[in-house]
Amino acid sequence: MSASRSSLQVAPAEEFLEPFLGPAAGLVVSAAIFVAVLFAVYLLNKTLINPLVERVLDRQGLEPHARRPLNKIATFLVLFAGLTVAFGAAGYDDFLRSLATIAAAATLAIGFALQDVIRNFVAGVFIYTDKPFKIGDWVEWDDNSGIVEDISFRVTRVRTFDNELLTVPNHALTSGVVKNPVAKGRLRLKFVFGIDYDDDIDTATDIIIEEAENHEEILADPGPSVRLNELADSYVGLQSRIWIDDPSRSDFVKIRADYVKRVKERFDEEDITIPFPQRTVAGRDAWQEPTAFGGEP
Repeated sequence: MSASRSSLQVAPAEEFLEPFLGPAAGLVVSAAIFVAVLFAVYLLNKTLINPLVERVLDRQGLEPHARRPLNKIATFLVLFAGLTVAFGAAGYDDFLRSLATIAAAATLAIGFALQDVIRNFVAGVFIYTDKPFKIGDWVEWDDNSGIVEDISFRVTRVRTFDNELLTVPNHALTSGVVKNPVAKGRLRLKFVFGIDYDDDIDTATDIIIEEAENHEEILADPGPSVRLNELADSYVGLQSRIWIDDPSRSDFVKIRADYVKRVKERFDEEDITIPFPQRTVAGRDAWQEPTAFGGEP
């Protein structure tokens, strides 16, 4: 047996087993210590560490689909630490050092080979902890938008409004700007109504405000407002600002379309014109055929 065997190994136990097992007595004792320590760590994780981790994750407000993988990672780390302690307690120090050397080399090689996977994994952890969005949220990034259907440690799956499924690497959602219009419970919508320069601005403003106040799905607090924000070539731009509660993509599109339609109908009733760009093309009255050598016709 190795001279570096841990002091946890009890010599009387070897002496007791030696008549029956001979030289294998020390090996049996070492194996028994290894199994006992590993089993003790397993029980400690199941009865104390695992429930503690679960309470901490629950206090952070993480959803069940996010808590499960994090809990598994914590369990793996505890059992790996227990395995290391068990090897040491059983007197397998030389084997443990060799295993650590091999593990370090393998970790380095795997790290280089799986850089993207590791980057996405770390990004997934940030998504779980920072919670920029959750399943069911409407998100926008770069030139994409859709509803989040699933979040894993490597990718996030987003269903577009054309019913296409996007599988997005997590780092793409943490390395840039992601807009979550529904994160705060209320959403402000803006729309510019263009009226003719000859129309009355105050009358048009009153109509825009009234139709917002009469719409059952537009909030009264914060109330609607109108700002003159543009004097364009062919129209005066009045920007309407309204708020909706508990928004979703479908609500946003439906409410805005219905509101704009009502304002347009009122404009028609009050003879307020929504102009469109006009172009005038001018030219010569008659075409003259050129003569040879630049002479007169």
